Amino acid sequence: MKLTGSQILLESLRLEGVEKVFGYPGGAVINIYDDLFDSPIQHVLTRHEQAAVHAADGYARTTGEVGVVIATSGPGATNTVTGIATAYMDSIPMVIITGQVPTALIGNDAFQEADMCGITRPCTKHNYLVQDIRDLPRMIKEAFYIARSGRPGPVLIDLPKDIQVATMIFSYPETVKLRGYKPTVTGNERQIGKAAQMMLKAKRPVLYVGGGACLADVSPELLKLAELLKAPVTTTLMAMAAFPGDHPLALGMLGMHGTYFANMSVTECDLLVAIGARFDDRVTGRIEAFAKKAKIIQFDIDPTSIRKNVRVDLPVVGDLKKVLGSLLEQLQDHPREVAAQVEQTTGWRQEIAGWKEKQPMTYKSSKTVIKPQYVIEKISELTDDDAIITTEVGQHQMWAAQFFRFRQPRTFLTSGGLGTMGYGLPAALGAQIAFPQRQVIDISGDGSFQMNSQELATLVQYRLPVKIAILNNNFLGMVRQWQQLFFDRRYSQTCMELPIDFVKLAEAYGATGLRTDKVEDVESVIRKALETDGPVLMEFKVSREENVLPMVPAGKGIHEMVLAS
Repeated sequence: MKLTGSQILLESLRLEGVEKVFGYPGGAVINIYDDLFDSPIQHVLTRHEQAAVHAADGYARTTGEVGVVIATSGPGATNTVTGIATAYMDSIPMVIITGQVPTALIGNDAFQEADMCGITRPCTKHNYLVQDIRDLPRMIKEAFYIARSGRPGPVLIDLPKDIQVATMIFSYPETVKLRGYKPTVTGNERQIGKAAQMMLKAKRPVLYVGGGACLADVSPELLKLAELLKAPVTTTLMAMAAFPGDHPLALGMLGMHGTYFANMSVTECDLLVAIGARFDDRVTGRIEAFAKKAKIIQFDIDPTSIRKNVRVDLPVVGDLKKVLGSLLEQLQDHPREVAAQVEQTTGWRQEIAGWKEKQPMTYKSSKTVIKPQYVIEKISELTDDDAIITTEVGQHQMWAAQFFRFRQPRTFLTSGGLGTMGYGLPAALGAQIAFPQRQVIDISGDGSFQMNSQELATLVQYRLPVKIAILNNNFLGMVRQWQQLFFDRRYSQTCMELPIDFVKLAEAYGATGLRTDKVEDVESVIRKALETDGPVLMEFKVSREENVLPMVPAGKGIHEMVLAS
């Protein structure tokens, strides 16, 4: 059957199992949108292209599927770049289709022309400029394969307008062959065996879990490993939901705003087992002081992440699902050694328990002013820790990681690597599209929320019951905290001096708005929001100069924390 380029695109998406796409139309993709009118694929119209990418990102993180975005050429395409970079830094599988001027006009500074392959080369796994319709099916097949295989990430397809209207007899490839791209899936059995022996000999082990564990869906294997060895588990910001937060072996988050006991455990351990983690600078602090008493094992599917930031004594490259499965088999073949290992680490677990008792995750409560940590604790309690939580970026993001008890994988969506303000609301939109019956909550700050507040209109249009909790301190809170602690309280351009009436803003879009500045009303506001149909914005007027603690100052080791007094 002869199909046009735009028809080939949509049929290829269907064959890849795509059911939802996010985007914003324009002249350079008008043929695609005309064919979408008759397509079984559901399109979600956001109010900004950046938001479309974040929504596809949220969809991908919660489902494990590839998120798909369509945007027009020029400014429509360039608006996607922040979302693409966000997905790239956090290894989120995504395919972005951007319209382009006709091939004959490329390079002529035509109306709404932008070199998207050049612009996105540093923040995509790969990108394509389609110059011949005969290449289009292959490129789409390859794009999805690259996006979801190995270390996942975004792939961009730049599709000129003349290719969209050209025709050919359509045939979709069944396989992909890419020279130079063959991700290692099965880990080296000898290396896995060495890792098992190192773990059986360790007296002070710690499992250090990164976002790769969420992407590889290894929460069951991780739980089995931790419980088999009775090994304490610390997670990065990206992996908060990979291990149950209320488990006795859970140490919570490590790093700049990690728990005291997680940071001390990593500092004092004799074996650090990194699982899908890349040793980000926010985790390690001063490299020279990081886990200097420990041997380090690193499990990762991306060989370029091995030894990239820290020394590693034993690398194992492979898919975490297969690698951890093999590791568990080898450990279970030695029950006596496992029992002996558990016995010899008893004192280590007792020492960690002492650190937990000495410096628990807490804050000074108040009866007169709302503490932001209290709001998050109440959200956690009233949702029975079962909601999908998204965040923007800043203080509220760290408080969410510290005080919400995550128990299930793929329930915490946040911008970790790039730290993108404005991520949370559109990500919540994408998560709610993926799971219409689940409770989705965006925890936000007043600064971040204004980056993509227009997506309230999208929530209302699609009747998405996302709940938004704005912790409003009328500051760009995290920058203000640094100014307070390290710049002599010189609050340069961090005070949001013109207060926004967020309740009126919500109502203007047709959503429900709630507000309180009273501690005793926090619970009732959250309950009302959860019981109200449709999107609800809750504004909590919180203590203005509350700080996120513990905190590791720049240039310090993670054991050199500023602690809550």
